[in-house]
Amino acid sequence: MITLLLLIPILGSLLLLPIPSNGLTTHTQMKKIALITSLINFFLSLYLWSQFDFNTTQYQFVSEFNQLNFCHLNFGIDGVSIYFVLLTTFVTPIALLSNYSNINKNLKLFLISFLLLETLQICAFVSLDLLLFYIFFESVLPILFIIIILFGHGTDRFRSAFLFFLYTLAGSLPMLLCILLIYSYIGSTDFQLISLYEISLEYQKILWLGFFIALAVKTPLYPFIIWLPKAHSDSPLAGSIILAATILKLATYGYIRVLINFLPDASNYFSPLIQTIAVITIIYASLSTIIQQDTKRLIAYSSVAHMGVVVLGLFSNTIQGIEGAILLALAHGFVSPALFTCVGGIIYDRTGKRIINYIRGLVTYMPVFTILFFIFIICNTGIPLSLNFLGEQLSLIGIWQENPIIATLGATGIVLSACYSLFLFNRLSYGSYSPHLPILKDINRREYYLLLSLLIPTIVFGILPNVLLNPLHTSISALLYTF
Repeated sequence: MITLLLLIPILGSLLLLPIPSNGLTTHTQMKKIALITSLINFFLSLYLWSQFDFNTTQYQFVSEFNQLNFCHLNFGIDGVSIYFVLLTTFVTPIALLSNYSNINKNLKLFLISFLLLETLQICAFVSLDLLLFYIFFESVLPILFIIIILFGHGTDRFRSAFLFFLYTLAGSLPMLLCILLIYSYIGSTDFQLISLYEISLEYQKILWLGFFIALAVKTPLYPFIIWLPKAHSDSPLAGSIILAATILKLATYGYIRVLINFLPDASNYFSPLIQTIAVITIIYASLSTIIQQDTKRLIAYSSVAHMGVVVLGLFSNTIQGIEGAILLALAHGFVSPALFTCVGGIIYDRTGKRIINYIRGLVTYMPVFTILFFIFIICNTGIPLSLNFLGEQLSLIGIWQENPIIATLGATGIVLSACYSLFLFNRLSYGSYSPHLPILKDINRREYYLLLSLLIPTIVFGILPNVLLNPLHTSISALLYTF
């Protein structure tokens, strides 16, 4: 089953290769092949979810490929990774649809890049080997680098692409050294074998710091924030959607799978440090968000603040905190792509502008868009009945049991998120119509269904969270036991 999940996007890419790149008909044909391929993978992941047994902590649907001496692939899914796989397969068709009409040059490369990205991300979430996890963790970088260079906006995209690539690559080198140290100590990088070994606290501290640096850069946490807003602001809309929805979740998954699972004593020892860094990240990113004038950069900084709350929940050592962090990570994977679609897609495609001062009074000609934009804005602030609300509240309740002062400081992010989100909405939507803008058309059918597909899970899971929470209890309880 997992093998199919990994191979379908590759097969879709192979189908795209022989199609000639010129002509409107062939462009439409290539878009349909890529979209259908990604949708097949999404429905297959839903079937995988329906067949999954959440009453055990064991890895399921395990598949191995060891026919070659130099290559031993080992894949499997547990109660945590299944949600990240579902998020990846859900977001990929949305990313393809977001640039469905405005990418015509190098279209084949664009579509193949996103299909390969889907496979590589799923590989990272289902790998049962630490070295494999590192390889797939890093393998998304070259593809995203090419996407930003070839399909991004503005002349500054070259600097943004190199900043993103070098920052995250250099940050991950300590992780590679720690994996080699684990291999020399245990003789294997297999997840299940590592979990059987007792690693001393001194070794755990060294390994924890190496892994933490790599994951902190990818999250990103303060002071490693600078690459994310630039990568978002200069990448195409589909790149921003994938970056916000799933690439940042590689770090979230890494915290759960490696730091909390394999290095529990060091995680407990360093929890005051990471809680302090997370609080600084939340406050710094929130204050930075308020002063931003570029709409995509503003949403990017708000992503950093939300990921800070996710980290607080993960290192609360409570079932509420860790489950809340996973819910918030999923909610961010729905709401942040929707906001990028609004400001970096719908508004930017019509106006060619992202500077807030030039955009005003959109409700005059775009009432349907304004309603949907407002709903996603208030979801981003953590309004009740949204999945964001549950994720933030559970994360903060979890950290409150560990440290009330840290929880209080972390909760300031909720107030600040309301400030910058509503301030953004008010400036763009109301006031006298901007003289710098032509008369704009409201959203079309494609954009409407795109936003609706992101709104439905945000609200449905916000009202019925037990659909996600009940299956998580067994896996998260096992994590708490090992902490």
